[in-house]
Amino acid sequence: MTDTEIADSHQPVRVVVISGLSGSGKSTAIGALEDIGFFCIDNLPIVLLPKLIELFPRSSGEIEQIALVVDAREARFLDGCQHNIERIREDGGRVEVMYLDCSDKVLIRRYSETRRRHPLSPEGTIEEGIERERKILKTLCENADQVIDTSEFTPHRLRRYVREHFMRVQPGHEMTVVLMSFGFKYGIPSQADLIFDVRFLPNPYFVEDLRAETGQNPQVAEYALSNSEGEDLLQVVVGYLEKFRPHYDREGKSYLTVGIGCTGGRHRSVAVVEEMSTRLGVEQGPLIVRHRDLNRI
Repeated sequence: MTDTEIADSHQPVRVVVISGLSGSGKSTAIGALEDIGFFCIDNLPIVLLPKLIELFPRSSGEIEQIALVVDAREARFLDGCQHNIERIREDGGRVEVMYLDCSDKVLIRRYSETRRRHPLSPEGTIEEGIERERKILKTLCENADQVIDTSEFTPHRLRRYVREHFMRVQPGHEMTVVLMSFGFKYGIPSQADLIFDVRFLPNPYFVEDLRAETGQNPQVAEYALSNSEGEDLLQVVVGYLEKFRPHYDREGKSYLTVGIGCTGGRHRSVAVVEEMSTRLGVEQGPLIVRHRDLNRI
């Protein structure tokens, strides 16, 4: 068998590009991918990525998944980053870009705790380095498949998130739908593709016996959803996902994140997500439920 025939006998190499701000968790994310079998490369000049993809099919299928970190340390190569990624996709390659963002306040705190200097401002302030890095990575962030705000993530939580996402989303599998409850008071989740505001539903927070409970409590769910508005909402949103999920899947998306928001992310949004997961059911495709703000006080 020729080299060409060997290359053609294997699925395209899967590539995950991890990028983002210094201190946002890129090392943690790439470590999590290595743990689940990815061949990992730190700080590869993006201009070399197409050549790397050409080489790996000749490895007789031993390496099928690559993860690499691309960050501001290679600023001179970033202008052509999106072009190189699109070139791989046009050739049939599977590339997903995950960008890790973080608030300036948290980044400054993390640098202060570790007593490190910012790599883009070794002689200046941390704030100057963060500002410079955001400008350098702006295009990569805008074109990322997923932007994750790690401001509230511990290393353990980020590692679990990355492992869960990339273990479930494997070549040849259906798109995964992620149902995420959240509180608007804590900000809209940056990774959400669709956002639904459920603050118009009756609020269990104002019922003394229900205030300390969450939307996972049947009494809370009944209070929030046992009305015409709740039923109309569920029918519309679940119906939307049932109808258009195949179209998102055909588009080639690995996941579709649906954000359901109420004020604090503990009562109404949680109840809606739990009921949606029951009505959708896993028989329609992979499904993940996340309650971002459930344990906030």
